[in-house]
Amino acid sequence: MKKIGVFTSGGDAPGMNACVRAVVRNGIYNGCEIVGIQYGYEGMIQGLFVDLSARSVSNIIQRGGTILRTARSEHFKTVEGRVEAARQLKAAEIEGLVAIGGDGTFQGASKLMEEHSIPIIGVPGTIDNDLFGTDYTIGYDTAVNTAMEAIDKIRDTAASHDRLFYVEVMGRDTGFIAVDVGISSGSEYIAVPENQTNAQDLRDQLESLKKTKSSAIIIVAEGDDAGGALKLAENIKGVSGYDYRICVLGHIQRGGSPTARDRMLGSRLGVAAVDSLIEGKTGVMVGEIHGRIELTPLHETWAKRKTLDKDLWRLAAILAT
Repeated sequence: MKKIGVFTSGGDAPGMNACVRAVVRNGIYNGCEIVGIQYGYEGMIQGLFVDLSARSVSNIIQRGGTILRTARSEHFKTVEGRVEAARQLKAAEIEGLVAIGGDGTFQGASKLMEEHSIPIIGVPGTIDNDLFGTDYTIGYDTAVNTAMEAIDKIRDTAASHDRLFYVEVMGRDTGFIAVDVGISSGSEYIAVPENQTNAQDLRDQLESLKKTKSSAIIIVAEGDDAGGALKLAENIKGVSGYDYRICVLGHIQRGGSPTARDRMLGSRLGVAAVDSLIEGKTGVMVGEIHGRIELTPLHETWAKRKTLDKDLWRLAAILAT
């Protein structure tokens, strides 16, 4: 393999640039040309390709977001769109792809691979940490730390005014961010999509807490069955005796300079992705499990469900008392 394309797709995640950098430098180290595909699948359809050198990826490892930009493409979801993407890749003599993103990115990659026989290696880049086949995804650690730092500041105001704060964090389908942030910030309750939130149980817990705590923090994943922080707060309103406020952290969790862990993970997985392509592998995601690089078939990364560690629920309950 002499020419490899790399792109980022879907939501951005801190550490994607570290991964792009690793793909470029390992590709060049192995005698390959590396082409950056701008704006994900949409850029692939439009032929937005740029040659990348070792120097072109200098001074990006500490930057959040993605220098290749990212976009969602409705056109790529069509057969015609994928035909055009494949035509552009062939015209540019790109022989294999490194796809950095989440489950939507990998589903698109699988279709492109199956329909046009293009070798593709996936790299897990999403703050949600919801992909099967890796302990952590690129961007997750930074997102958790960003949310934790914000909640530490909110805690100061909550304590100063004897208030209850409902803090909504990202997590449409999973509660990985909510659980880690909730425990690390000392929250009193964590609401996640995986568990049904019982409003009456939460009311009872808050009324009990009010006897010993003048302020409290409730962490709510955006996909919680109660409907997010706003609806949950409305259901509890006026019962606990707390004056309450709502804070939705939103996209602040996506940005910022990546942590050392995300830079290391992005670098390691980027190198592994190029190695895998050179070795003739395709249709797999490179991940890190128990400190080792592991390959998982792309379809398993979204078809198999990654579950929360049940021990964390016990830990959260003990520490919230």
